Amino acid sequence: MLTEARRQEVLELARQLLRLPSLSGQEERVARAIQERMVDLGYDEARIDRLGNVIGIIRGRRPGPCLLFDGHMDTVDATGADWQQDPFGGEVQGGRLYGRGASDMKGALAAMVAAAGFFACDRDRGFAGTLAVAGTVHEECFEGVAAREVFQAVRPDYVILGEASELKIKRGQRGRAEIVITARGRSAHSSNPGAGNNAVYQMVEVIPRLQRLEPPVHPVLGPGIMELTDIISTPYPGASVVPDGCRVTFDRRLLVGETRASVLAPIKGVLQELAATYPGFQGEAAFARGEGKCYTGATITSERFYPGWLLPDDHELVQQARRGLAAAGLEPVLSHYSFCTNGSFYAGEAGVPTIGFGPSREDQAHVVDEYIELEQLWAAAAGYYALAGAVLSH
Repeated sequence: MLTEARRQEVLELARQLLRLPSLSGQEERVARAIQERMVDLGYDEARIDRLGNVIGIIRGRRPGPCLLFDGHMDTVDATGADWQQDPFGGEVQGGRLYGRGASDMKGALAAMVAAAGFFACDRDRGFAGTLAVAGTVHEECFEGVAAREVFQAVRPDYVILGEASELKIKRGQRGRAEIVITARGRSAHSSNPGAGNNAVYQMVEVIPRLQRLEPPVHPVLGPGIMELTDIISTPYPGASVVPDGCRVTFDRRLLVGETRASVLAPIKGVLQELAATYPGFQGEAAFARGEGKCYTGATITSERFYPGWLLPDDHELVQQARRGLAAAGLEPVLSHYSFCTNGSFYAGEAGVPTIGFGPSREDQAHVVDEYIELEQLWAAAAGYYALAGAVLSH
């Protein structure tokens, strides 16, 4: 159980991780610290894979399912902001632990690593199945992409995400896609625009038509929002030249069951209508692609389409979690995430039953003077201990 000494162990591990900056692609020191702590806690395995994910394994004495606790190690930057607290100080004030990543999500990751070790120690591994803990890289840029490597290594039957949930059970989320729409024109000198075909004018026709599209609505997850996030012409800057290209990017929040084809279909329909109406119009739509370098030297790439997912309230994992948390004195309220997580892969692509349970609030992510309340941190550790028992003790 979570004694006072163990509460301090959780806190000190969280403080250690917060003092190690870990932007996406720069997570090595955090990974090494987690690996070292896993070894100290008696994990059967603690390894770092080719992308830099750290994976810990504890095996029970009886056959059973594999439960994976998942948390990401990377954070957004803290520079250029008016911080009152040292973002890498790991300081405790007024019952709060401050630092970049305190809520998103080094606090939860510390609680997971420690709680898994405590659970295995107390049970003398007398549980059924395998308990795995993963600290993943590049989640802030590529939700769920590095998690694919973890899945291949662990093959979990169930996943529990540690993203902030205020200790509620999050059984789903909207997904996310970045849609790039391009218009192609013909360049000319701006003193003679009739010799060209201005791609920006073409895009001016596209945007209002896309705004009139009505994305689907899910009864639990809400609307599939589509929001314009950038626009740029080419060449840029374009002094004395009619632009021959224009590109816009839309952020599209995805609902359960939406596919690449179904998301692009209405957008392509608009472009086809414009091509039939305006001679010379050329428009294309596709999903953006991203690429990043891992600290191991490996390259991570992805099409930016991360599916939504939702478990029904009566799913086995949801019910096991509710019973386990209630027995630990926690209130197992059901909810869902408003943002995208590694669950887009585990649940949305791989179909693994997944829930979220984590300390702190969603609105603490990426803010100045980010913090986690100590009582939330410790309650999360107690919750992970209880969830391991609920899933692996049968």
